[in-house]
Amino acid sequence: MPRRTFQPLLLLLASAAILGTALASQYWGGLRPCVLCIYQRYPYAVVIGLSAIALAFAARDGGRLPAALLALSAVALGIGAAIAAYHVGVEQHWWVGTAECGMTETAGTVEALRAQILGRAPVRCDEIAWSLFGISMAGYNVVASLLLGGYAAWAARLTWQDNPS
Repeated sequence: MPRRTFQPLLLLLASAAILGTALASQYWGGLRPCVLCIYQRYPYAVVIGLSAIALAFAARDGGRLPAALLALSAVALGIGAAIAAYHVGVEQHWWVGTAECGMTETAGTVEALRAQILGRAPVRCDEIAWSLFGISMAGYNVVASLLLGGYAAWAARLTWQDNPS
């Protein structure tokens, strides 16, 4: 498989695996996500879409467009790493979470109101629902986003250099 198609395919598969793991932990593992957990999923969905388009154009020798899409994927993953790092800070009580993190007294959002109506309080962002070796899912997501974002940036650079026009 040529490098120009392997790189976006690997990025797509890795992002899909990470997003799939988050969804599996929610629906099969019973871990209810907080609002910051949900926000951390969006960059992976963006990367899946960008990688799929990059893969389609790379398969047709799409010039520098795949490199630009890989670079945008790196930016999206950087944003994802920032959201995850913010979530780790909330979990460790280094700073306060967003207004949506665990609202229990009043229903300030439609989601909070719906949760109160259904008798389920929103999940608090400052409580760690799952950890392994003392690192929460948000902590692992920081690492995964940074590694995958670094790979996307490196792949974008190589793809750009391989297509001089």
